[in-house]
Amino acid sequence: MQEKRRRIQAITERLAQSFPDIRVPLHHRNNYDLLIATILSAQCTDEAVNQVTPELFRRYPTPERLSRAAGRDIEKLIRRLGLFRSKARSLKKCAEQLVKSHNGEVPSTMEQLTRLAGVGRKTANVILGSAFGVPGIVVDTHCKRLSRRLGLTREEDPEKIERDLMRLLPSELWSGFSHRLIFHGRKTCHARKPQCQLCTLNDLCPSAKR
Repeated sequence: MQEKRRRIQAITERLAQSFPDIRVPLHHRNNYDLLIATILSAQCTDEAVNQVTPELFRRYPTPERLSRAAGRDIEKLIRRLGLFRSKARSLKKCAEQLVKSHNGEVPSTMEQLTRLAGVGRKTANVILGSAFGVPGIVVDTHCKRLSRRLGLTREEDPEKIERDLMRLLPSELWSGFSHRLIFHGRKTCHARKPQCQLCTLNDLCPSAKR
């Protein structure tokens, strides 16, 4: 455990140098926008989401407006995204829940967020960290892959990976670490062909091809 803690500290420092800006790349003006964009980002690139949200937010700028939208109209606006039909249903249901249970406001606790349609722990941690400054580990496919390659966990389940990483880092580093790990996965440590020779974490990674 101590060896892992020393290594993750070094990893954290190097990632902070490589990615000083950890703002969420999803375009948003407020917490509602961020919630909707994050739900849409499941199994999609941020770039693809950013292409559809301007018109979506123009037509439905509030949870109240979105809750009254026809499902087929939402589908038309997000059709280019994967799983657009199920996402359209989630968006409408989520908006209805916000209006009915939260006065149209995005809630600020894990328990409340994960009760919303389309919101799991990953999405909730994005919202909590970016909108409310609440520390959390965002375990997406990149964070999962890199955490395992770096020898920080052996787990497959995202919630168990989240717990393992939380044990290794002080809470004030949780959000920044996971976002930077995600950025590093997108840029360098790809799923099929990791660019180990270009990786700033090469000497800290037991999986590196040297």
